[in-house]
Amino acid sequence: MAMWIQAQQLQGEALHQMQALYGQHFPIEVRHYLAQWIECQLWDSVELDNPAEEAKAKRLLENLVGELQKKAQLQGGEDGFLLKIKLGHYANQIKSTYDRCPLELVRCIKHILHSEQRLVQEATDSSAGILLSQRHQQINQSFEELRLATQETENELRKLQHSQEYFIIQYQENLRIQAQLSSLSSLPQAERTQRETTLQSKRTTVDAWLTREASTLQKYRLDLSEQHQKTLSLLRKQQTLILEEELIQWKRRQQLAGNGGPHEGGLDVLQSWCEKLADLIWQNRQQIRRCEHLTKQLPLPGPMEELLSKLNADITDIISALVTSTFIIEKQPPQVLKTQTKFAATVRLLVGGKLNVHMNPPQVKAVIVSEQQAKALLKNESTHSESSGEILNNNCVMEYQQATGTLSAHFRSMSLKRIKRSDRRGAESVTEEKFTVLFESQFSVGGNELVFHVKTLSLPVVVIVHGSQDNNATATVLWDNAFAELGRVPFIVPDKVLWPQLCDTLDTKYKAEMHSGRGLSEDNMVFLAQKAFTNSSNNPEDSRNMTISWAQFNRESLPGRNFTFWQWFDGVVELMKKHLKPHWNDGAILGFVNKQQAQDMLLSKPNGTFLLRFSDSEIGGITIAWVAENPNKPGERLVWNLLPYTTKDFSIRSLADRISDLNHLLFLYPDRPKDEVFAKYYTPPQCVSLAAKAVDGYVKPQIKQVCGPCLCCCPVRSDTILDPDGDFDLDDTMDVARHVEELLRRPMANQWSSQQS
Repeated sequence: MAMWIQAQQLQGEALHQMQALYGQHFPIEVRHYLAQWIECQLWDSVELDNPAEEAKAKRLLENLVGELQKKAQLQGGEDGFLLKIKLGHYANQIKSTYDRCPLELVRCIKHILHSEQRLVQEATDSSAGILLSQRHQQINQSFEELRLATQETENELRKLQHSQEYFIIQYQENLRIQAQLSSLSSLPQAERTQRETTLQSKRTTVDAWLTREASTLQKYRLDLSEQHQKTLSLLRKQQTLILEEELIQWKRRQQLAGNGGPHEGGLDVLQSWCEKLADLIWQNRQQIRRCEHLTKQLPLPGPMEELLSKLNADITDIISALVTSTFIIEKQPPQVLKTQTKFAATVRLLVGGKLNVHMNPPQVKAVIVSEQQAKALLKNESTHSESSGEILNNNCVMEYQQATGTLSAHFRSMSLKRIKRSDRRGAESVTEEKFTVLFESQFSVGGNELVFHVKTLSLPVVVIVHGSQDNNATATVLWDNAFAELGRVPFIVPDKVLWPQLCDTLDTKYKAEMHSGRGLSEDNMVFLAQKAFTNSSNNPEDSRNMTISWAQFNRESLPGRNFTFWQWFDGVVELMKKHLKPHWNDGAILGFVNKQQAQDMLLSKPNGTFLLRFSDSEIGGITIAWVAENPNKPGERLVWNLLPYTTKDFSIRSLADRISDLNHLLFLYPDRPKDEVFAKYYTPPQCVSLAAKAVDGYVKPQIKQVCGPCLCCCPVRSDTILDPDGDFDLDDTMDVARHVEELLRRPMANQWSSQQS
């Protein structure tokens, strides 16, 4: 109910916008009397695009109707009689409206609650109270100027129309006088002379008035034409601000959101601006057409016909630009698109409701086109019927949601059946080839006065046929989303960027995947720079002005490895988000630490101190490094690195349980007892007897990690186990790996003994 209390305190335009959310589709009285109940329901848990959620929506509808009926029954006395009838009527009205489409009720209420929240947030966001951003204030002020200018030309047009109508009446009077003069010949001389004198005098007066009034009318017309030119100039300026700045910025935010950036935000404000533009443009267009009609009704010498023709052409250009620019993709198709896999997208016409396009709902078609075809489209070269593949379920009719005033096409079950690839250039791989989904439609407005063919291109997509290509395809998308420039030729991106720019992109991606505010620190960035540029500098300033190329990022393998910089980084991200996200967010994983750094850090700490760092030698691997005494050489301390864990290992036993199993690990660097950090993630011990645990005569074994005596009890330095840097040599120690795996799968002997006893 708190939201409704705040919503009632809105003032001015915000209050007007809040009131406009309600109507016959959902009366404001229902919101008022059921405020607390409405705000307590889990409307956001219902997936509107999932038909299986209809049952949940049906229950919400029934509960809403029940609450209304209950509230109606509680009303008593004289004052409550009318309210009782009204609430009962609303209960029946809502039931009959949404009984067959309960998901629409959920959509309606979600829109209302989100809009109220936005309006309240905007009203309380700044320390000054009710302050919009300077840009929004400028836009709203310009709309007020346009409204006043349009109202003024409307008033002037009415005056012109009244003056012209009176002129025509006087002109007809002049014709009547001429007819009377012509008929005087049949009268006697005396009477004819007397009447002729009177009529001639009257005719002279009327002729003089008509001459003056014709000049006045022409001046009115020219003045009105000049006013319309000024209004159109303001409209163009306002439209440019909204379409080429605000809408383009929204699209840019949408693209950056593909890399994990902040959500692009809703379209409600943009749609309201575009609808205001459409309304004002249409009003001015109708005024210009009425001026044309008046000019044809009473032709007068002068340049009016040419002026009106130009005004009409200008206003048509303005509305055409508005309609074609506001046909946008609200929900982008996946940018890594796998063939034979279902995907979804949503396109929206921001001015569709205002221009009544929904009265004859248009159909939208989706086709996939290549980069070259996209370039030709933007040059307005003919690409009719050209595509680079076949998309199933690629036609959709736009639907109008009355509650939200949106006209959208929801493609829910598209699938790319096949793809036609172009000839690749140089070292370019299939995962560097970019396509785009073209959405196009055709419709008319104003009773078929204007016909529009609209089209819009999705963000670039990379088509894959196997999951193994996902990693490299994601790299192409990440680079494009991060470094695409506004107004570019599809889909050109710089081949080199500054290292700090890439760092920002990787940090954004990492935080988004971890769902955490803990991103990549400056030390982490230094580590990544060392890996990318193969240097050993620990000074962040050394890499600040360096550039990294696409080839360094994901085409050329790192020295001595068979994978690229991005493949290594993406492997880390995949491992972390699948298994280790809580530990990263707790600060338990340092991760971006090389072998030498780990050794320097641990040797200054007590024995049993350990840290977790990402493996240099394996994609998606993490290793435990710890410090311990060398039993073969008293007084010498060594840093050991355990064989890296991967996703496969953590699907068998979690990191926390593995750390718990290894008794020689005591303190997480720098000095935190390991149980203090990891105990909340340990799997609870099973205290059930063996007999109770036996199923079909079998006892389920327990898996526990062990670290062989070669690692914990004696200082083995054989290259068959540890390489000179303290890491395992994977090629030479497969037998050790198999032995460890066998131990992991076998119950511990001491456990078996204790359980028997």
